[in-house]
Amino acid sequence: MLSEASAPIVRATLPAVGEHLEAITGTFYDTMLGDHPDLLNLFSRSAQATGEQKAALAGAIAAYGAQLAGVGGLPTSTVDRIVERIAQRHAALGIRPEQYTLVGKYLLGAVGTVLGAAVTPAVAAAWDEVYWLFAVRLIGREARLYASAGVTGTEPFRRVTVLGREQAAADTVSFTVDWAAPFQPGQYISVAADLPDGTRQIRQYSLTGAPGEPLRITVRHVPGGAVSGWLHASVHAGDVLTVSPPYGDLSPPPGDGPLLLISAGVGVTTIASILAHVAATQPGRVVTLAHAERTPERHALRDWVAAHGALIPNFDSRVWYGERMDPELLPVTPETEVYLCGPIPFMRAVRAALLARGAPTERIRYEVFGSDRFHTAAPVAA
Repeated sequence: MLSEASAPIVRATLPAVGEHLEAITGTFYDTMLGDHPDLLNLFSRSAQATGEQKAALAGAIAAYGAQLAGVGGLPTSTVDRIVERIAQRHAALGIRPEQYTLVGKYLLGAVGTVLGAAVTPAVAAAWDEVYWLFAVRLIGREARLYASAGVTGTEPFRRVTVLGREQAAADTVSFTVDWAAPFQPGQYISVAADLPDGTRQIRQYSLTGAPGEPLRITVRHVPGGAVSGWLHASVHAGDVLTVSPPYGDLSPPPGDGPLLLISAGVGVTTIASILAHVAATQPGRVVTLAHAERTPERHALRDWVAAHGALIPNFDSRVWYGERMDPELLPVTPETEVYLCGPIPFMRAVRAALLARGAPTERIRYEVFGSDRFHTAAPVAA
């Protein structure tokens, strides 16, 4: 909770900070990475190039600041999910507590640079308090995640050997490694790739096997993607990968109500794991799987999904090729649990359609590949 001294200052300055938030985070990234280029290893270069990473941070700060100040913004439950998702992603990257001090220094410096004389000592102190409330919450959660995974922030990865490689679609490959770490459906691992140009890049890939089996990831070759291109071109059975333990917060809770699993493109990787879990532990549920793909040749894990769906008596699979999915054709009731994974415009459109048909907001969950911009935009006007 904000102090009595800081709360009115944050409420008063929130509109100005919100209006300039992307400029602030742009300045923050440029100055921090300019002084500490080694931190580039923690960030997706494609997300940096497109501004995706900056916009995600901007939205998270806006949402958290608005909640602390008690000014509109997103519901507390939504902000809590955003914070949890950030903590999970940070743990998968191996973020360390001391890095928050560095981030805080450059972030508050960027606020001063962009807003100039409007940032009085009192304003700077109030926003420093906001940042550290945010940071301490993340640090504590990440420490618990590291402990439960049996790693530390200083040694967050382990070396594993690739047991097998198989084609999952025309442009998609699955890799199985010699580590049967426990994981929850919908989780992912990081792959830390030491690339031929001497740089290291870290990407997260959904776990597509069934719990209890050696870990498997399924990777689509993204045009221009440094890590996916390296995996496709260079990694085969017998090679060694550097990976994180499983992380992620999408796992469905126990229940017996109907499930609606919706994906597009490579988003099927996350949905496939949830389906396998339901087939093994809750086969009595009514499950509908809806998937959109450009062509049948690009439909990853199609046979694997069909095999697990066949274990569920009340299973219905619906596929759209080369056309937009029609959410009006999907079964939804107030009791339906919905899981979404795919491109952000796709998820926004489907979510809006389901909400219009009466699906409760709290029953629609999602996973975003890359920076989370799905729910981070929040109103910040007083």
